[in-house]
Amino acid sequence: MPIAWFLCGILLLIVIALGIKLYLIRKSMDEIRTELAERIGQDTNTPVTISSNDRYVRRLASDINQQLRILRKERLKYQNGDRELKEAITNISHDLRTPLTAISGYLDLLEREEQPEAVSRYLGMVRNRAEGMMRMTEELFRYSIIVSENEHPKEAVIINRVLEESILSFYGALSERNIKPDISIPEYKITRMLDPISLRRIFDNVLSNIIKYSDGDLQVEMLEDGTITFVNSSGKLNSVMVGRLFDRFFTLETGKKSTGLGLSIAKLLMERMKGTIEAEYAGGKLYLTLIFPDKP
Repeated sequence: MPIAWFLCGILLLIVIALGIKLYLIRKSMDEIRTELAERIGQDTNTPVTISSNDRYVRRLASDINQQLRILRKERLKYQNGDRELKEAITNISHDLRTPLTAISGYLDLLEREEQPEAVSRYLGMVRNRAEGMMRMTEELFRYSIIVSENEHPKEAVIINRVLEESILSFYGALSERNIKPDISIPEYKITRMLDPISLRRIFDNVLSNIIKYSDGDLQVEMLEDGTITFVNSSGKLNSVMVGRLFDRFFTLETGKKSTGLGLSIAKLLMERMKGTIEAEYAGGKLYLTLIFPDKP
């Protein structure tokens, strides 16, 4: 009988020891999970630390720290490369301004002189090309500034009012293309915490894209939740092209005066404000949908 109690005591101690061991391992796993989540979201050299002395758990933590060091090294390499690219774009676009301005000045002088009809025609072609390059250089420069600048502070913005003002500012350009927009916007105020400058730039870029590629129509619908959809016919597009509309520098062959940055900038700014912009092509029509964050 004493032997039975002795064995039971030993088994009880073993169970208690295993329970404690299991508890410490689970605690260590929670520590690793918590610290790993923190390290992934931070740019830091601080390793994952645990309280357990179990060699297998510590080996796991060591392997994770090694992978974190590799990840941080790759992240720094990417950040440096991205920063260098942005600086190169800024410098190139800035350097192009000076010769293009000089070319425009010389063209002004030449156009004041008497010249044969053929020369005037050629000068007009050069003028168009030079002005197109100036516009593209300015757009490239603005893009480099946008991607490198910090986010602007958010404030209460009436989305439908900004949308109406943007459409009105494009009235002349729409009229030149014989586009009569069909607009459906709620009369009551739809307010969100957004950056008003970025919001206006998003609408302007979307409308500019529509003017370039629309077949002559435009529908703008705003829902009660603030979702905005721009719809226009465009025989120049297809599903594959629409899938690349937000890619940097992607442009259609017909958009010879475009850098393909407008919608890329719009997507970047929407994401900064925690919103989304989506494109769909169906029935020969392009649908651009803007979804804003919920009202706080």
